Amino acid sequence: MGKTIQAATTKSDEFHEFTKWIAFGNQGTIAENLRHEQRKIINYNHLVANLLTLYNYNVDEMTRVLQELLEESQEVNEEVLPLLSPYRREHINRFGSYTLDMSKEVEPLRVAAKRF
Repeated sequence: MGKTIQAATTKSDEFHEFTKWIAFGNQGTIAENLRHEQRKIINYNHLVANLLTLYNYNVDEMTRVLQELLEESQEVNEEVLPLLSPYRREHINRFGSYTLDMSKEVEPLRVAAKRF
């Protein structure tokens, strides 16, 4: 049980570190004094963090690669899975501008994967 709690705490810490990295404006300080405004800022930050984790090179891409490995009869054991993290930052351009290509066909998110 201790391992499970530690793993969950580590993932939670990774998420909070990721949200801090995203909220880089004003060094992450919330300058609002009204509680409902603070909550909006926090919720917006969590929304952006969740969107980025679902971004093509994070959760969806890791799921696709793991599925391909399983289909190729590669061993994916439980020791490897905790090392994966959806909070990678290297490919995220948080200071840049993004253009949306609404004509691009997007694959549906894969939510069901084979059991490991």
